[in-house]
Formats: sequence, C-alpha cells, structure tokens
Amino acid sequence: MRLLRNFLFLRFSAQQDGRRWSWGALVILLAAGWLAPGSQVAQAQVAPYCNFSVEEITQKQALLVESLRGDRRATRAYENLIRQHGDRMQRCRSQTWLKTQAIWLRLYPCDARNGGIEYLLDQLVNRGYSQVYIEVFGGGQVLLPRNDNPTPWPSVIRAPGFENRDLLAEVIDKGRDRGMKVYAWMFSMNFGYTYAQRPGAQQNLAVNGRGQNSLMAESSGAVNPEEIFIDPYSPQAKTDFYTLAQAVTRRRPDGVLFDYIRYPKGTGQASIASRVQDLWVYGPASQQALLQRALNPSGLDLIRRFLQRGSITTQDIADMSTRYPQDIAPQWQGFAANPGYATATAEQRRPFIETQLWQLSLSHAFQGVLDFLNTGVSPAVQRGIPAGVVFFPEGNQVIGTSSYDSRLQFWDRFPAALEWHPMAYTTCGNASCIVRQVQRVLSMAPAGTKVMPVLAGTWGKPVSNRPALEVQMQAIRQVAPQIDSISHFAFSWQDPQGDRDRKFCQLP
Repeated sequence: MRLLRNFLFLRFSAQQDGRRWSWGALVILLAAGWLAPGSQVAQAQVAPYCNFSVEEITQKQALLVESLRGDRRATRAYENLIRQHGDRMQRCRSQTWLKTQAIWLRLYPCDARNGGIEYLLDQLVNRGYSQVYIEVFGGGQVLLPRNDNPTPWPSVIRAPGFENRDLLAEVIDKGRDRGMKVYAWMFSMNFGYTYAQRPGAQQNLAVNGRGQNSLMAESSGAVNPEEIFIDPYSPQAKTDFYTLAQAVTRRRPDGVLFDYIRYPKGTGQASIASRVQDLWVYGPASQQALLQRALNPSGLDLIRRFLQRGSITTQDIADMSTRYPQDIAPQWQGFAANPGYATATAEQRRPFIETQLWQLSLSHAFQGVLDFLNTGVSPAVQRGIPAGVVFFPEGNQVIGTSSYDSRLQFWDRFPAALEWHPMAYTTCGNASCIVRQVQRVLSMAPAGTKVMPVLAGTWGKPVSNRPALEVQMQAIRQVAPQIDSISHFAFSWQDPQGDRDRKFCQLP
C-alpha cells in the first residue's frame, strides 16, 4: 500500500510537471529506491550550463529502467543515447566560457545496487557536469573492494556478497562512457577515527605541545571528533598513505585530488598558532626530525629548550658559550646570524634567537605537510595522472605580526605544476567575498598555475547565506575571465533527500 501511495503521488507530480513516465519505469525506480516520495523526477537548469531538457532526461531514465528489466533493445538504445549526450555535453562545454564544470560526489554502499551508478552519473550529465570528483578516501573508509584492499582502512562496502565489487573502477569506466572525466578525491592528513583505533597508531598521530592529539583537543573545540590528523613525518603514516595512493591510481582515474593537506583548524584562540606549543610538531617522528635540523651542538640544545618551554631566556644564551665554546653561534637549517651577532650580548641575542627558532618550527611544520603531499602525489606522477590540491584561501594567512592560521596551510608554496582547487566557501550574503577569495589566490599563484575554484551552494536559489551557484560563477567570470574551470560542492547539496536515502539504505 505504501508503494502504491508513493507511486500515485509521483505520477501526479510528473503530470503536474508536464513529464510523461511509463507506469513500469515509475514502479521500478520506486521499488529500487532511486526516487524518493515527493522528489522531483528530474531537475534541469537553464542555458548556458549545458544541461538537458526535461524530455531528454525523461527518455534516458525510461530507457535505463527498461534496460534494467532486461530489454535488450532498450539497453542498446540507452547505450547509444548516453554516448550521444556525452558528445553533446562536451561540444557544449567547448563552446562556452566554462570549459569544465565539475561536482564532488560521495558514494555509499547502496550505490552498488543494479543501475545505481548509471542513474547517478546520468543525473550529473543532465545538469551539464563534465567532471566528477569521487570521494575514494574519507571518514576513515576507502572506496576499494574488500578482497582488493591493501590499506589499513575498512572498505566502504562491507556487505556479504559484495567483496569484489569495485565501485571506483566502475564509476571511472561508466563516467567515461558518458563523456565525463572522473577524478579520485582523497583526504590526506585526516586519516579518520578508525585509524586511531588500530594497535600502535597513536605514535603516528599529530601531537601539540600540550601532549594532545587532534581527538583529545576536540574537547576544547579544536576539531571534529571524527577527524584524526596524523604526524606527516611518521614513516608508517606515509607508508599507509602511499599504499592507498598506489591502489587508487592503479585504477587509472583521470586525476587525483588531495584534500586536508593541513593541520587541524581550532576554534577561538585555538584557531591561531602563536607559540610553538600550538604547532602539531610534538609527535615522536616530527620532534626527532626537528631536532635533526640542528647543525651544531648549541643549535640542538636551543631547539630542545625551545620545544620544552616555548621560549628562550638570556641565561640559555649564556649557557651556550659555556657549554659549547667551539660554537661561534648556534646553527640549524635556515639560520643566518645578523651582522652584529658576534658582538651582541646574550640579552641582545635572545629575541633574535627566539624569532629564528619560531620561524624554524613553522617551516618544519609546513615542510612535513609538503613532503607528505609529495608522498601521495608520486604514484599519480609515475602513471602520468594529473594531480591537484584542495585548500582554503585563508588557510595561509598571517595574523598580526607573527601568528598564523592554525591549519598552517601555506598553499602559496604548493607546487605550481599541480591543479589548485581553492574552496571559496566564505559567506556574506552575496558573491563579493567569494570573489575576493578567488582573487587572492590568483594574485599569489605562480604564472601558469591552473586555478579551479570550488563553490558551495545550489542552483537557482541562495542557501546558507550564499547566492545561487550561477550567481557566484558569473561574478567570478566578471573579475577573472581567465578562469574556465569551476567545481560545485557537493551533489548532496543539490539532492539532499536523495543523498539521505542513499546513505541510510541497506544492501540486501
């Protein structure tokens, strides 16, 4: 009876929209769970965004339904149609200012149902998307089949009978059938809660000067309790991440995007790094690597004292002359004594030494991030697959004279050979602040860097104090006509009910 009520409601809605669906198509889509009661059958946008008409969408969905029922003629017609739509979408993109319109998508176990991937990808093409960024590592899970998962993380699909189901490989192939490029989207330094529960994993986690890892710091409002940040200097963490990147790139996606290339973002005072204790450099591996940056005994001694206390005293400086008379000055990587150092008193040297140690600690923290990024990027480079970095435009900002955003996301030092995907998510009720974020990135990007802004929102209406997507895009076009690639976060924002249904349904 519930199915019948849902069907009648949907058929009435379709008639009201002027759409014509076969009874069989509607029944099958409802029974399979692809259409939620009361949801719109299809939502198309207006030109110039390369979307398809309601009639074309309806025809394609009806052919998919008949194909799932075993109709071979419908299968052939459906396959021909998706190729035609893919060709048309690509031609349209080549003729518009926005050459690439991409979207971020998370898959769930229920997407392994018959026709699930096809239905999702068809929706994306219908809306003019030429690229899709599939989450392959996030929330402590990986989009790899259970029987081919060499990583320490559990597979997204763990239901019996689906051990060999490779959704990542499927979506890559089926996306290309529709003229789309399929990127693998990976979390990076955020390994997820499940990782922290593994034996011995604690030594791989990022630790601050208060002895807290990112989960412990959550009690003070520092991070999401499901996020666990690792020490980028940890050999085991780097090995685990490299293994994951190898497994993903073996499936030959069209690109790989690295997210969470940063440290945790705190709240309030915890959002600012102003002392060495605020930095996540106290894990065993990071601390050892920092001490190894000393170039002489007095330099090593001062780095150790600075880490322990967060400051250097005049007595510390005087001790160096007594303990290490052979050292003219303390030395570490990047240290350069000023001209008056040799004749300065210990009291005069102290602020200079302390500033140098703060800059060393900051540089060390970020170098770990950069090295970790390179660990993940290398398998893609080896296979000739494009790679990109995802970041917040404000993640690298200086606060005051010597404090920094706690994420230490110094994206202006990311390799220019990578794609840059700045998440322009700020809100001010209109597009002006979003445009300013994009302009800031463009002003700091080296010449030739491919900048591809990420926008949050929905089509046709404002949401969460952000204007509609098309308003944001047109505003960016006016001030930065060189940008021809933009992505939208995320498909779940455009179809929230469908996302919930997919997330909470159960595989048989």
